[in-house]
Amino acid sequence: MIKRILSTALFVLATSATMLSQNVALKTNALYWATTTPNLGIEASVGKKSTLQLFYGLNPWKQSGGDQSSLRHWLVMPEYRYWFCESFNGWFIGAHLMGGQFNASSVELPFGFFPELEDHRYEGWYAGGGVTAGYQWVMSKHWNFEASIGLGYDYIKYDKYKCGTCGEKLKSSHTNYFGPTKAALSLIYIF
Repeated sequence: MIKRILSTALFVLATSATMLSQNVALKTNALYWATTTPNLGIEASVGKKSTLQLFYGLNPWKQSGGDQSSLRHWLVMPEYRYWFCESFNGWFIGAHLMGGQFNASSVELPFGFFPELEDHRYEGWYAGGGVTAGYQWVMSKHWNFEASIGLGYDYIKYDKYKCGTCGEKLKSSHTNYFGPTKAALSLIYIF
């Protein structure tokens, strides 16, 4: 069901982009690759100073190294952007929605985020949104580079388990998260 919705959304975005715009771009976020998460986005001009983007990331693997660490998840993030100069050039602001599922355990995240994740497994889903700001540099006729950050809210519904490989459920709960929802250093190919 989710694959069908994502495929339909990508098809609609791609076909409307070729009819309504001059530029369509494919992009990937290097910071997301650092978590071993393959990711791809498509962005299309819908006006001189407006673009729509659909971004997807999927990490289906357990981590290597013999431990039982896992950061399996998927994410879909549609976004509207307003450009101060022109589409795909310079400063922009935007609004994004996001949603996905996760199954994570035995992971030590940087800056002490979610310290209980080191000794417990969490499985669940999240949905939310926020605002984005960023800058895109034109490198050549077809290549750009982008830096962006997003802040916002996520509703997170989860089950907490005793350990990474054990099946004993400790609780089911939810949390409201406010803070960074996006960080990207993206390489972009413009058609």
